[in-house]
Amino acid sequence: MDRGLRNVLVVSLGFLLLFTAYGGLQNLQSSLYSEEGLGVTVLSALYGAMLLSSMLLPPLLIRLLGCKWTIVVSMSCYVAFSLGNFYASWYTLIPTSVLLGLGAAPLWSAHCTYLTVVGNSYAEKAGKVGRDVVNQYFGLFFLIFQSSGVWGNLISSLVFGQTPTQDTSPEEQPLSCGASDCLMATAPTNSTQRPSQELIYTLLGIYTGSGVLAVLLVATFLDPIRDPQQKGGETSPPVWSTLLSTFKLFRDRRLCLLILLPMYSGFEQAFLAGDYTRSYATCALGIRFVGYVMICFSATNALCSQLYGKVAPHTGRIALYAFGAATHLSCIIALLLWRPNPDQLAVFFVFSGLWGVADAVWQTQNNVLFGVLFDKNKEAAFANYRLWEALGFVIAFGYSTFLCVSFKLYILLAVLGLAMLAYALVEYLEARTPPRPPAEEATELAEGRETKTSL
Repeated sequence: MDRGLRNVLVVSLGFLLLFTAYGGLQNLQSSLYSEEGLGVTVLSALYGAMLLSSMLLPPLLIRLLGCKWTIVVSMSCYVAFSLGNFYASWYTLIPTSVLLGLGAAPLWSAHCTYLTVVGNSYAEKAGKVGRDVVNQYFGLFFLIFQSSGVWGNLISSLVFGQTPTQDTSPEEQPLSCGASDCLMATAPTNSTQRPSQELIYTLLGIYTGSGVLAVLLVATFLDPIRDPQQKGGETSPPVWSTLLSTFKLFRDRRLCLLILLPMYSGFEQAFLAGDYTRSYATCALGIRFVGYVMICFSATNALCSQLYGKVAPHTGRIALYAFGAATHLSCIIALLLWRPNPDQLAVFFVFSGLWGVADAVWQTQNNVLFGVLFDKNKEAAFANYRLWEALGFVIAFGYSTFLCVSFKLYILLAVLGLAMLAYALVEYLEARTPPRPPAEEATELAEGRETKTSL
């Protein structure tokens, strides 16, 4: 097996194990810890810390530790969050969520940079187009990574399904489920009863073990790499320059236009994790169904991520963005009109599945786009991506406790529309830019300049 592909598989399996634990925990926060809004506050603190981390830490840590050890150290922060859930309180969950947030941005930036460098290095050796190889590597990564949602949610559903929970009768079913929900963020109902503490400890033990295995796998089997752009005896930039590299990229007007894309990614993921699971699935069906509903999302997300990586060279990214936007637009409008009913069980899965189909567009193509447009500043570009995505999460979780679900859906509509308009403008500007001569592209490829993709 090619060494580059082996490293891609190691990274993918490491993320699979890590996010099997974290993804399951994230989806349950708003349902398990609904008292006084603790669960939503935890998620807000997490992404707030990620926002701050995105501004400064990724380029600095990658420079100091390299991509491999940045990934290892950052993964350890996720394990700490799992441990904090064993003694869930404001004093344990908030600090560990902040620690996780600080590690999240370097983790994703290092991962994006690693796959980009590996993909372009292989393309150079094989005489292939860097963009196509990186696209395939990221498609493979997301196929494996997104399946973590299947396993994480399956584990939680099987564990919590061991004892029966009290269901609500149709007469007791809250009238405020779905878009009309204005109270569910802080007010528990019969269908959101906590499972027994013994079952919660069992689940957390499985999740923590999975996270520890992820750290050991990457630390043991992942090869360290160095960006070819940094070779050749070049002197390293000063520390202050590295810290400010994330903000210097704002001189590029394309980045200023593209910030709405990762922000929308944060908004839509926060809605699914914090509102759809709570105000639709848990409210109408009960907490034991959350995992099964999210399995459908993760499965379609994983399969479509691989599919988009293969079809992107033929369709182009514009067609995929249009498809993703149309799918989410349809889902948002339907969620505004639909009143959840336990008798319509299949509909809950249809919505989560379609949400995954569209989310796969944002997760794959956004990272490809940032990698292709800012190939000379990979770390700073991916740090910016995480910064604005984290801001989307923070804003969405921040207003989660006091806005009705219908208002949140209208906000999603507005951000989606603005993001697509800004993206269209960037494509227009790119179309007006004269293409580089083939000889120049070949020279840059030989020098290690790369095109990328990444969640």
